[in-house]
Order: sequence, then C-alpha cells, then structure tokens
Amino acid sequence: MRFNPPLRLDEVAALIGAEYDGDPAFLITGLNEIHVVTPGDLTFVDHPKYYNKALTSAATAILINQRVEKPHGKALLIHEKPFDAFVSLILHFRAFSPATQSISPSATIGEGTVIQPGAFIGNHVTIGKNCIIHANVAIYDHSVLGDEVIVHANSVIGADGFYFQRRPEGYRKLESGGRTILHDRVEVGALCSIDRGVTADTVIGMGTKLDNHCQIGHDTVIGVNCIIGAHAAIAGVTTIEDDVVIWGRVAINKDLVIGKGAVILATSAVDKSLEGGKTYFGSPAEEARKKWREMAALRQLPEIIQKLK
Repeated sequence: MRFNPPLRLDEVAALIGAEYDGDPAFLITGLNEIHVVTPGDLTFVDHPKYYNKALTSAATAILINQRVEKPHGKALLIHEKPFDAFVSLILHFRAFSPATQSISPSATIGEGTVIQPGAFIGNHVTIGKNCIIHANVAIYDHSVLGDEVIVHANSVIGADGFYFQRRPEGYRKLESGGRTILHDRVEVGALCSIDRGVTADTVIGMGTKLDNHCQIGHDTVIGVNCIIGAHAAIAGVTTIEDDVVIWGRVAINKDLVIGKGAVILATSAVDKSLEGGKTYFGSPAEEARKKWREMAALRQLPEIIQKLK
C-alpha cells in the first residue's frame, strides 16, 4: 500500500501511539508485509525469531515490539503490539466504506463495457473498455480491470485475504488493504473468488483464463496466457509464471513459484516450487513420467508379495 503523499516518521508514530528511533522527518512511502517490501516501506515484526529478517529486509522502517539497534539508514517504530498497530494503519488509510448503490459513483467504467443486472461495482473500482460483467458479480473496492475483461456470474473480485493471527482469545484478522488487478483480456469463470492483496496486489496477467469455481489467494501473481481449470485452489503469495497450464482440482500451497510453461495435471497437489517447461502430476506433485512409473510399480506390489510367500 502506497502513502500519497509519503508520511514522516513522527506522523506515523502519532497515528499508532508508538515511540520512534530515527529522524522525525524520515519519510515512509508505504506499508507492506515482509515478503513484498521495497525501499521506503514500513513492515512489522513481533517475534525475535524474525527480527533479523525484518531488520535486514528492503523495508526502511520497521514496526517492532522491542528496542533493538537501529540499522543504518533505517528507522524504527516501537509498539507493544506491532500486529495491531499495523492493522490500525491499514484501517486508517483503507477503511471499509459501505455502499449506497449497486454501482458506486466513484467507479470508472470504460466505453463499451456492459454491466449486467445484479452486479455490484464498489468504490474506486476501475474497469476498462469493452468488458462484460455478468449478473451477480461482486467487484470490491479499489479493484482494477483492464480492457476486454469478462467476469462470469456470481464471481467475487477483491474479497479480503485469508490471513489471521492466532491468539489465546481467538483469531485476529490482518485486514486487507491491497488491490486485485486483472489485466487485458482476462476471463474469469462463474463462481470464482480472487482475493485482493493484504498490503500489495493480487495480479492476473494479460490473456489468462480461469474456469469455474477457482480460488486465487491474496498477493498471488499469475502471469500472461495461463489456463486454470475448474476447482483449482491457489494459496496466497504464490507466483505463477507465464504460459502455465493448471488443470482441474489442482491445489497449490502458499509462497511457491510455478515456472514458465509448466503443466500441472488434474487433481495434483503442489507443496514445493516447480521448474518451468515440465509436466507434473500427483500428490505431492512430481514430474508426471516419474509419478506414473511409481504408480505402475505400486500396482505390481501385491503380485511380488504373493510370490515371496
């Protein structure tokens, strides 16, 4: 999430009731989770196990729950509950705003775009030219759709990411302040859900097509000209490179990279990053030929055991 204009360190400290270590005029240009930080960002850390990762990351401001030595060129914000303070910043700059009508007056809709009855277009949504938004689609606030995008009935674009911190009293939600971006000529099947980024963006690349009942998690980035079959479930913070084919009922775990041109056959489950240009199958997914040889060998096992008796 970008701050426009950037905020001073002392301004951010005042917003969340934190102490700070650094030049009061030190500029913070945005906030992000640790896996997507860039210079100028504020990120948070609340466990000593991850202090070093946060302090040595690209982030130039760190919200932390203990006083530590400040890295050169960075600033610290000290708060007893960094997670809560981070959430309060997201809510301050991108709070939920109730709708007053089915198509928000703040939405921008391009020439030639058709919005079918029953569709909901939220605040500050941008939709390009010659799109078709079918009945009962919900496009949440701040989503961005390019030209010639098609979204079929009952799909949801920009729902909150599934991100919770477990506590003794229950789960605390990390509120979503990012966006969902669908580039030109993306087609989304019926009953799909594409979650927005928590602090960055969930992105679907140009020309990519989703079948029905697909789930795309928060902060996932999908490349150009990918095909994703029905009931595929892709967890958050995953990168799907260009020209990837994912067939039906494939499940992909979080924080993975699927290389350019990979093909994942139906009903596979992916628990590690996969190289591009290869075909995969199974649970866990492996190169398809290797997996098929293993399955053929397994079928022979009862006969082998019988011969050994």
